[in-house]
Amino acid sequence: MAWFEAKAEKPKIPPAKALWAICPKCKSHFEKSVWKSNNSICPKCNYHGRLAVRERIAQTADEGTFAEVYREVSYSDHLRFHDATGDYRTKVEATIAKLGETESIVMGTCEIEGHPVMLGVMDFSFMGGSLGTGTGERIARACEQAVAERRPLVIFSASGGARMHEGILSLMQMAKTSAAIGRLKEAGLPYISVCTDPTTGGVSASFAMLGDINLTEPRALIGFAGRRVIENTIHQKLPDDFQTSEYLEKHGFIDRIVERRDMRGFIAKMLGFWGF
Repeated sequence: MAWFEAKAEKPKIPPAKALWAICPKCKSHFEKSVWKSNNSICPKCNYHGRLAVRERIAQTADEGTFAEVYREVSYSDHLRFHDATGDYRTKVEATIAKLGETESIVMGTCEIEGHPVMLGVMDFSFMGGSLGTGTGERIARACEQAVAERRPLVIFSASGGARMHEGILSLMQMAKTSAAIGRLKEAGLPYISVCTDPTTGGVSASFAMLGDINLTEPRALIGFAGRRVIENTIHQKLPDDFQTSEYLEKHGFIDRIVERRDMRGFIAKMLGFWGF
């Protein structure tokens, strides 16, 4: 009997990651459709997962109003940097090819519940959301355009800090972006900063904390140096909730923690208070 002697094919079982979304906080498993329909928020512990840059834009801007600007502004490899794992140019070009984005922040004009704004959203998937020369240039140009068009500025930050592949010019973007936001405020335009998970390093030490109102989502990691570095430096044990949204709000560094589902409406409400 040929059917009895035939070898059965090994069943193709898709990997767990293809079927399930796993909460990074409580490790609960959910169908990916459930995770996505809930805006990447854990239904069990309310952990706010990281969003892709285009997802964030879609959740924030009124449908059909977002128009990207300065896409041509990208990275600079003036150091011709390379390390044991390869050269910087190859790495960043591979990232561009994979993501379809050309820098760690996407800038554009849009409306939020009818309020015209200049919107910037950082992409942590792009070189860890690092602050490079292209990132700083985009923010500076966006501030100039916002002043010219009388638009408030809204930036969602998500970053591991300065892009050290670009050396001192990367660090200079901290001053550059801060000065650009200063000119925005001199023109009487508001700046709303939203620190998402994570916002650290040179970004948290510059434009991310300069908002007229500084917002964040629940349980986001916000800080400068990492916990281990600080503990090894001061030789003290830090609180368990150190560098969380809740800790920073309690100590006055953040004005308000806003749930993701409420963020768009809250920003629109603030813009309305300012008369925009």
